[in-house]
Amino acid sequence: MKTTTEIQLKSLWNFFNQIVTIPRASKKEEKIRNFLLAFAKEHNLEASTDNAGNVLIRKPGSPDKIPSKSIVLQTHMDMVCEKDSAVIHNFDTDAIQTQIKDDWMLAKGTTLGADNGIGIAIQLALLADNTLSHPALECLFTTDEETGLYGASNLDSKLLQSTTLINLDTEEEGEFCIGCAGGMDTLATIIKEEAPTPENFFFFHVKISGLQGGHSGEDINKGRANAIKILSQYLAILKSKTDVRIANIHGGNLRNAIPREAEATLAVPYKDKELIRVEINHFIADVETEFVETENKMRIELDSCDKEELLISKSISDSLIVALNKCPHGVIEMNASIPTLVETSTNLAAIHTLDSHIFIETSQRSANELKKKQIADVVATILSETGASIKKGKDYPGWEPNLQSNILKTCITSYKDLFDKEPIVKVIHAGLECGVIAKRYPNMDMISIGPTILNAHSPSEKVSISSVEKCWKLLLHVLE
Repeated sequence: MKTTTEIQLKSLWNFFNQIVTIPRASKKEEKIRNFLLAFAKEHNLEASTDNAGNVLIRKPGSPDKIPSKSIVLQTHMDMVCEKDSAVIHNFDTDAIQTQIKDDWMLAKGTTLGADNGIGIAIQLALLADNTLSHPALECLFTTDEETGLYGASNLDSKLLQSTTLINLDTEEEGEFCIGCAGGMDTLATIIKEEAPTPENFFFFHVKISGLQGGHSGEDINKGRANAIKILSQYLAILKSKTDVRIANIHGGNLRNAIPREAEATLAVPYKDKELIRVEINHFIADVETEFVETENKMRIELDSCDKEELLISKSISDSLIVALNKCPHGVIEMNASIPTLVETSTNLAAIHTLDSHIFIETSQRSANELKKKQIADVVATILSETGASIKKGKDYPGWEPNLQSNILKTCITSYKDLFDKEPIVKVIHAGLECGVIAKRYPNMDMISIGPTILNAHSPSEKVSISSVEKCWKLLLHVLE
């Protein structure tokens, strides 16, 4: 006979298996929103949406908790949509294909969406179970977290009635997050001037692939390579030795992910055909040595390709190579008070050549608002040297930690009661919606918890099954 916990967890995983079948890219949450509203109707629960598309489902407290204050459980609806280049998958229509390996659930060549789908499944399992002891629940599901915290930033300031919130978006079981960095985007747009290809130019294609990638906040200090930076370094070497021109260049996809792939179609005078191969062999050896501990699946490939009639103009091509090579990426400064915590960082996230423009996307993070703006200004100055127009994108605040938080004390007590050990209390170098929600609800007492998710924002994303069980038990204990 199955235990009560086993039955509850089966319900939770059943909900997650439904969630992975629902396309839910950022800014395309209509299907998951409709799923949540239909769930509320099926279970006779009050549900509403606000102008930002956020969904709130309310459930009364259990009979033993009727006098208690209500509590918010919060997740985001969208997921990062990344896949291996060889995988055929349409994130607008296709279900995520999952598999289980030992204690891990992961997807087949795509992101899994456990960030934050497993949190949604936890909320739905709580809302669907009428045998649990809990105060009144306000389950909040926000939109477009991954590309700018849009839903939380535009949350109706009168939607929530509670003064305590548990965010379910932390990605390490046994760690309680009580603060996070703020962030902003810096975007560059270059008008793509073109010129006819000179006579006797040799065309070739360079591709960087197989990198780990990962979250541009949580993984920025793990020594992982940035595909765009590697490509730009090779281009800078060629530029110092020959007249290299760019036909097109592409890399990365999302501002909050370290780019795993980058490629460019290039041309050099035919007399330097052998030079490019000699240089790339030396370059590959150097890069493999530099990232021997973190990027053992990295591939750097060079192949000849067909001639193109037009190239990006020499002036734009030269300035672009210089700017990409100079543009900082990675950790800028560590926190003075917490030496293991990144204080400030920047991510050279994406570059794409389209018909008439070249677009470059970067993101900056810092626990310090001044330092965040300073590194954004450095990036903007470097990219503007290409003649690019610069736009400052989404700018969201950090979340100030409160060590006297009542919900923190409750969670610590529950964790020690359940697992007989102390949890880790931390501040993270990533954006969490708690900071934005705090601006809308300044008196909200908040904490962020969650199961263990590795390699979020990459096709290697996976969630620990056993940690989901521990997170579930912890949440039930806290609510009781």
